Amino acid sequence: MSDAAPFILDPQLEADTFPVGDLALSTVRLMDDARFPWVILVPRRPGLAELIDLEGETRASLTDEIDQVSRALKTLTECDKLNVAALGNQVRQLHVHVIARFAADAAWPRPVWGVAERRTYAAPQAMLLVARLRAALGLA
Repeated sequence: MSDAAPFILDPQLEADTFPVGDLALSTVRLMDDARFPWVILVPRRPGLAELIDLEGETRASLTDEIDQVSRALKTLTECDKLNVAALGNQVRQLHVHVIARFAADAAWPRPVWGVAERRTYAAPQAMLLVARLRAALGLA
């Protein structure tokens, strides 16, 4: 039996997202905000809060997964811009946001945070996007 702490997804991230699947390092989640196609990657390692908490090879793996998710989201949405950020002001657990942005979206050109109320997905709409993401990421 291992003494290592298990990975547990932060309850706020779990409540605010739909599961997409797992890449080699990260669990991939769809943010439940239909205004913006928005994916979150969470490295499945306990106790991480900052990118600098990852060792070089693991940090490089996360960068590769951010690239993979970014390319998939760009292809699926044909967005004008991708926003990629690792904040953590409200959820301390290390997670990376990849957000497809459009010149006509509700927040453009400002950040998506703090702009109006979140609009949750209707279940079929969320499941369709999850399925498309899974296929684009080779998780289907």
